[in-house]
Parts: sequence; C-alpha cells; structure tokens
Amino acid sequence: MAEETKSQQQTGGGNSIQGDFSTILTGVGALLDNTLTPLGNMLVQALESANNVAQQVLDGINKTLNKGQDGN
Repeated sequence: MAEETKSQQQTGGGNSIQGDFSTILTGVGALLDNTLTPLGNMLVQALESANNVAQQVLDGINKTLNKGQDGN
C-alpha cells in the first residue's frame, strides 16, 4: 500500500511539472508578445518617418535640378 502511494505521488509530481512547464511557456510567450508588438510598431513608425524624409529630400533635389534646367 505504501508503494502504491509513492508511485502515485511520483506520477502526480510528473504531471505537476508538466503543468508548471506549460504555464512557464505560456508566460514567456505572452511576455515576448507584449514586448515585441510595441517594438514592431515603433520600427514601422521609424521607417515611415525615414521614408517621408527621403521623399522630401528627393522632391527638393528634383525641384532644384528642374530650376537649373529652366535657367539655361
């Protein structure tokens, strides 16, 4: 009878470890998701800003070159 109790406790302990491991994985996944989502949004905003600046620079160069050709 004591041996049956020990084997049940060992089996139950294994299930407990699996439950804890899945809880840890779920927590790590949520942490990564909550961390990476805002970082991705900041990256998108930075790239859009860089794109707008590059477009303005190219427009300025284009206007300058067109004025130079009109003056000739």
